[in-house]
Amino acid sequence: MYSSKLGRLVLGVSCLKPTRVRSGPLRPGLRTGFSWTSVCQQRSLWLRRISHTTVDPNEVRRFQSLASKWWDEQGEFAALHAMNDLRVPFIRDNLLNVHRGRPTAKPLAGLKILDVGCGGGLLTEPLGRLGASVLGIDPVEDSIGTAQLHSSHDPDLCHRVNYRACSLEELTSERPEGAEAEEVVGQFDAVVASEVVEHLADLETFAHCCSLVIKPGGSLFITTLNKTNLSWLLGIVVAENVLRIVPQGTHDWEKFISPEELEHLLESNGFSVQSVKGMLYNPVTGDWSWTDSTAINYALHAVKLRDELFLHQAEEDSPHTQDSTTHS
Repeated sequence: MYSSKLGRLVLGVSCLKPTRVRSGPLRPGLRTGFSWTSVCQQRSLWLRRISHTTVDPNEVRRFQSLASKWWDEQGEFAALHAMNDLRVPFIRDNLLNVHRGRPTAKPLAGLKILDVGCGGGLLTEPLGRLGASVLGIDPVEDSIGTAQLHSSHDPDLCHRVNYRACSLEELTSERPEGAEAEEVVGQFDAVVASEVVEHLADLETFAHCCSLVIKPGGSLFITTLNKTNLSWLLGIVVAENVLRIVPQGTHDWEKFISPEELEHLLESNGFSVQSVKGMLYNPVTGDWSWTDSTAINYALHAVKLRDELFLHQAEEDSPHTQDSTTHS
């Protein structure tokens, strides 16, 4: 009964008027309230801000209890397994647009990717199979143990995929034992945070840490839930309490973020948002599809600006610069 009702609801949602789907750099007019002074303050306050943490202890406890279930394709993470049909090509194709002339057999060969909040490695492994060198990090040690065990069964991954039990801010602020310093700061071609930001305690720290570890011109990929009434209805009420697609208590609507808010946060940390695409899950078929509506789930691709472009953009957006232009 629930499935048939939800199936009709999904069909209705898929016909929604497009809310916000973009390809290419977003309008400069959206970069409001941004100034070079704020950039300077941001960087000078880094040491104080790094004391903040992206890790929510309640989230850690919740995922600790699920750590052994990551690779059950019919279990609590079934929707994440299915999401690979969208998010893997989304990451691959956008990286190929940035890094042209890649080999076809292993199109991501030579690229270093950081998978933040990797869990059991559901996304880490397919990126490794595409040839990338992938480091998966997660604060839940048992999830990292599950990821390491699963990847150990595939000889093709042994030299491409590595895991570390730590948070993003720990990775950027400390030199992990046995790791080279250049392995961490400013050395990743891409950072992936899929279905992660809605579980974090501090998005500002997350965005700043991403800007530290990504090379200039590198990519940031995020999939998450929009903060709308529809995302609350389908993502929490229906998915958690009616159909039990995900465990109850998995999501907190107050932690959801709109594409506009996320864009502003990323641009203030030196990124340029290239595209935002809506995603829709059909619980009847268990499939994901792209949609014109970002009202529920969406995927975002941003590129880290090179320093000179970041400074130029900051100066352009400075109220002082705008006033001078007006009076000239």
